[in-house]
Amino acid sequence: MIRGVRGAITVQSDQAAIVLAETEKLIEEIVKANNIVAEDVASVVISTTPDIVSAFPAKAVRTMEGWSYVPVMCMHEMNVPDALPLCIRVLMHVNTEISQQAIRHIYLNDAVKLRPDLAK
Repeated sequence: MIRGVRGAITVQSDQAAIVLAETEKLIEEIVKANNIVAEDVASVVISTTPDIVSAFPAKAVRTMEGWSYVPVMCMHEMNVPDALPLCIRVLMHVNTEISQQAIRHIYLNDAVKLRPDLAK
């Protein structure tokens, strides 16, 4: 079974080092919370709000140990008025036997505002 695992994090500013570090932090938290290994990941889709342009967050994933063969793609979110700024969102497609209800979605920093019902 393939399950979608969601997550999001905000950054303090659009600086490449910050974008990459916070993306890696988010991925590591998702992996830890759901006992994910890279070999079980079918793909990762990462979106950023339009105010993030300094770096491709996918670079942070591709450079993690064991993740170089995982397909990763970046894109921009829709530019919706009053949307949460400086936000990186992740949708990870994982081969797992975990039930949909048992998946732990991870929201960090100000991104907890996006899904307070799922933030842990």
